[in-house]
Amino acid sequence: MNAPQNPSLGKIPCTIVTGFLGAGKTTLVRHLLENAQGKKLAVLVNEFGDLGFDGEFLKGCGIAGCTEEDVVELPNGCICCTVADDFVPALEKLLNRADPPEHVLIETSGLALPKPLVQAFNWPAIRARVTVDGVIAVVDGPAVAEGQFADDPDALAAQRAQDASVEHDNPLEEVFEDQILCADLILLNKSDLIDEAAKARVKAEIAGHLPKAIKIVETSHGKVEPALIVGLGAAAEADLASRPSHHGEGEHDHDHDDFDSVALPLPAGLSPDELSARVAKAAEAAGVLRLKGFTGVPGKPMRLVVQGVGRRVSHHFDRAWAEGEARDGRLTVIGLKGFDLKAVEAALAKG
Repeated sequence: MNAPQNPSLGKIPCTIVTGFLGAGKTTLVRHLLENAQGKKLAVLVNEFGDLGFDGEFLKGCGIAGCTEEDVVELPNGCICCTVADDFVPALEKLLNRADPPEHVLIETSGLALPKPLVQAFNWPAIRARVTVDGVIAVVDGPAVAEGQFADDPDALAAQRAQDASVEHDNPLEEVFEDQILCADLILLNKSDLIDEAAKARVKAEIAGHLPKAIKIVETSHGKVEPALIVGLGAAAEADLASRPSHHGEGEHDHDHDDFDSVALPLPAGLSPDELSARVAKAAEAAGVLRLKGFTGVPGKPMRLVVQGVGRRVSHHFDRAWAEGEARDGRLTVIGLKGFDLKAVEAALAKG
């Protein structure tokens, strides 16, 4: 009797890392790079709009065995909408290298729907060469605990009682649901920031969205045993039916129309605490979802990274500035369509 054929045999495995804005995807990818244990990894990182930041956060990160050539940035729109123009050619370029990677990590933008990307692995140009080893959904535990992605069912019922035309239309919840519905594994990140009762509520909230049981692993700062992430052998591209979505094929483009992004200069000469205070004030502006950027600090040879998710703002030094590298500060702000940009600019200017 012939042994059963493994359709993924000989294909380069790819791990898709999805998750909402600020969940900790880039931190997870960096952790996997730092713990590659000799395996040659490459990264495709996608940004929302053309405001690259995460790629810069990974490039030149000083991790042994990880060069700038191993980090490919796709900043020209969400790859779930630009598969033919951006994703497939970029992946082919990696595969055609003289020394191709043994495993590819693909970090989607925080607003991406992962299922169209999984479907792309069936494209004739790449389907014989790669497979989706697994889809990892990174969830921001504190954000879910605070109800940031879910409508208040009681408030929604009250609105409907007053106005029958009111419809459930929450773009945040739809993106969040699509990301976890496509997952083979869910990482409950930032679990150190919530207590046991909150963790139980968040896990129940996630499970309530899922039609099947998916393992949820608690993590902090994206630190997880790499063997849990790499080597799942899911072949997700052949398992699309079990990954439901709010959006059918070709119907996902509208999703990104609900959001805006803008890059702003960061004021120079501020201390880390002063800068964080201004970014925290900017995060309070109506409609702001995510802030992330970097700048130079007087007298410090390291680059300061500052980021905010909701009302939580943090900062740290990530690497030394390269010789001759411009130290101009820049902040990427992502928010709901029409977010209060003037309030953000005023907060950054005056604190």
